[in-house]
Amino acid sequence: MPLAGTGEIVGAAAAARHGCGAFNAIQLEHITAIIDGAAAAEAPVIVQLSQNAVKYHGSLAPVGTAALAAARGAGTPVAVHLDHAESADLVREAVALGFGSVMFDASKLDYTDNVRATREVAAYCHDHGVWVEAELGEVGGKDGVHAPGARTDPDEAAEFVASTGIDALAVAVGSSHAMLTRDAALDFELIARLRERVPVPLVLHGSSGVPDDGLAEAVRAGMTKINIATQLNKVFTAAVADDWRAHPERVDPRKYLGAGRAAVAVEVRRLLGVLKLDHVEPVKVTIEQTLRD
Repeated sequence: MPLAGTGEIVGAAAAARHGCGAFNAIQLEHITAIIDGAAAAEAPVIVQLSQNAVKYHGSLAPVGTAALAAARGAGTPVAVHLDHAESADLVREAVALGFGSVMFDASKLDYTDNVRATREVAAYCHDHGVWVEAELGEVGGKDGVHAPGARTDPDEAAEFVASTGIDALAVAVGSSHAMLTRDAALDFELIARLRERVPVPLVLHGSSGVPDDGLAEAVRAGMTKINIATQLNKVFTAAVADDWRAHPERVDPRKYLGAGRAAVAVEVRRLLGVLKLDHVEPVKVTIEQTLRD
């Protein structure tokens, strides 16, 4: 199946009033697990590589090429997205490599400089057929737009979109990055007001900290692209740890990494059901089923 465009996936979800899952990957096991979970759910999916993941690998090309190859070989629509890129050079590298979308993060800048930098990146990306997401910063804040207390102003958000020409906007409505507990309280009334004022799809970052019912309600209120990273890392790590405890004699990394991959695939399938506002029963996937020869 051809590599899908993020705009196609997000646009279809917005039209259907569903959420679409955008899952962050760190290594190849994450990438293949996300795609396996989406195939089991019979749903499209967005595989995201953040600037921090790129730093972990030393450069974008190795992990980015792997993600693109896996997406092209998938049996369900898969888009590959660069997440939280603070460098215009990294954006250009992703575009040259074949990424269909980028999230440019200039939220640490003041409003005027954010608009200027984001507008330049959006123009470059659009010239190359690439979809662009961006976000506003929090005035006076140290933790950026996704600090728990940050809130996006609907009027400022509408002005930002008009001034930059971006295709989607990440908004602050009560979630926070890297939460290990799922108890974030979202401002659903604000989401609804943002949906009324902002003419492009809304993106929720820090979604790992939001419980299932909160994610479903956020979609009903107007969120479309739902970014999830930490929740998959928690599931992966727990499965690997359980496998080590049960089989301390194992030294083949395919065994314990396979356990992590299987667990992530099941969680991706389940979460895609939540975002589509369906109730999806989990499917048991054995470690052996996930091993590639």
